[in-house]
Amino acid sequence: MVFEKWKQMKTVLMMFFWCLLVIACAGQSVSDKVTVRSNPDLKAHSKEFKKEVIRVADGVYVAVGYGLANSILLEGDDGVVIVDTMESEEAAKPVKDAFLKITQKPVKAIIYTHFHPDHVFGTTIMSGKDSPEIISPEITLSHLDRIVNVTREITYTRAARQFGTMLPEGSVVNCGIGPYLDFRENNTVGLIRPNRTFGGEQLKVTIAGMNLELYHAPGETSDQIFIWLPDKKVLLPADNFYRSFPNLYAIRGTAYRDVILWVKSLDQMRRLKPEVLVPSHTRPIYGAKEIEETLTDYRDAIQFVHDQTIRWMNKGLTPDEIVERVKLPEHLAGKPYLHEYYGTVEWSVRAIFDGYLGWFSGNATDLFPLRPVERARKLAQLAGGESRLLENAEFAFRQGEYQWALEISDHVLRLDIKNQQAKVIKADALTALGEKQIASTARNYYLTQALEVKGDVTIAQRKTKEVELVHSIPIAAIFNGMAVKLDPEKSADVDQVVGFRFPDTGEAYTLHVRKGVAELQPMFPENPDIAVTVDAMVWKEIAAKLRNPALALLKGDIKIEGGTFDLIGFLRLFETG
Repeated sequence: MVFEKWKQMKTVLMMFFWCLLVIACAGQSVSDKVTVRSNPDLKAHSKEFKKEVIRVADGVYVAVGYGLANSILLEGDDGVVIVDTMESEEAAKPVKDAFLKITQKPVKAIIYTHFHPDHVFGTTIMSGKDSPEIISPEITLSHLDRIVNVTREITYTRAARQFGTMLPEGSVVNCGIGPYLDFRENNTVGLIRPNRTFGGEQLKVTIAGMNLELYHAPGETSDQIFIWLPDKKVLLPADNFYRSFPNLYAIRGTAYRDVILWVKSLDQMRRLKPEVLVPSHTRPIYGAKEIEETLTDYRDAIQFVHDQTIRWMNKGLTPDEIVERVKLPEHLAGKPYLHEYYGTVEWSVRAIFDGYLGWFSGNATDLFPLRPVERARKLAQLAGGESRLLENAEFAFRQGEYQWALEISDHVLRLDIKNQQAKVIKADALTALGEKQIASTARNYYLTQALEVKGDVTIAQRKTKEVELVHSIPIAAIFNGMAVKLDPEKSADVDQVVGFRFPDTGEAYTLHVRKGVAELQPMFPENPDIAVTVDAMVWKEIAAKLRNPALALLKGDIKIEGGTFDLIGFLRLFETG
């Protein structure tokens, strides 16, 4: 009897405590805060991006803090070479102005260290009227075609979150490897495609009296190069080194980065014994001894994460179990250039596991998991109903269990996408988690999605406005982009062959839509249902939504022969955007 009374009293006390907690916290949701806190280590890291042009050696200058990446000026006898060109024309203009204050010599060459937009989208400004050689590895071309066409939509959306481009002014502390990304809806793409490429492992050239050695060095990208100035003992490592734990996996979405090749590239750099290191992100490093120690630590950190991930994989552990065990050793974790401002050890572990074994964890439970809605429904049953599930999310948030609150709120929203209370909890949990992050990428992603959940931000797809950029994309890349936009429902019963002739380039293609699949062949078909003759430039503009196909037909810019299938109807089988 006494025990039963105690149980009742305990229940009342708990309810009373809960009411007091709710009252005390009422009106204090994180989403209502005027300012968002930040991790002090990440905030201190911003000193890395003081805006200035630094003279690092005779004739070698690096512009730091003008955008996400650095741009590097190499001054020769009768001209200059510019290495990497910033992320937009707008970002490149002040850098170009600063370079012109150093020298008025013409630009003889521009070198792309790799295809990432923050290194290549300001080239029109950097080249000016000088018509320089644009030099890159041969494989850079295919990477450029993919980012501007095939995966553009999802990459743009996730990159906007990762770099915080949609966050209110003052919300971005830094981007881990640069102060900010100067690439938004109104920025101008100033890409010029490479006109001098090289295959193989290296290219040695003399430009404006300067001896330059370009080495293929896979790492952050498979087309990555580093540049060695043998006469000056200056090394430009591109993105294979910057002052942060490296992005062995990028949350904006990337193919697997072979981390052992990255280690080998760093070893190749070490063997050169550079005396000055000028990265394409963060500030330069001086002195052979310090550079040797830094590059050694960097490669050791990558190899440690790789090797320990494999070690635990071979013991049968799942990714969730491995991330609990793999931590950098103290002598590496304490180095400021290995703090997790940009990449993280946990994301790297997951990427390495997936790179070797694919998505399956090894636990048979994960082979055919419950669908998200079904799992949410069953969790709601366990909790005692959807309302109780929501109460648990609210309680988890008040207890500071933000990840759990976030996961529960996701389950509630799967059952009722319009549940405003669940949205508030999710947005607040995202914000609270973002405030704690040392990784700028994680912070920006959390905070941006919080704004998306609240309806304060919508990441609209950036429309390609630059006609010159559209014209530079190969026709094959245009068709590859169309293939992944085919609507399988609209084309479920379609079996049509369209042949394309491009008189201005001499190319021809077959696009065969066959019940949900678009097969592309680089030849004209024997018996097409419809034959299209159009200049490549016109077709590229139609594909980029810069030209109306109906008007092009009326004007005679497109000629259709011998078919009964309407071209406009054919184009409607493909999603727009």
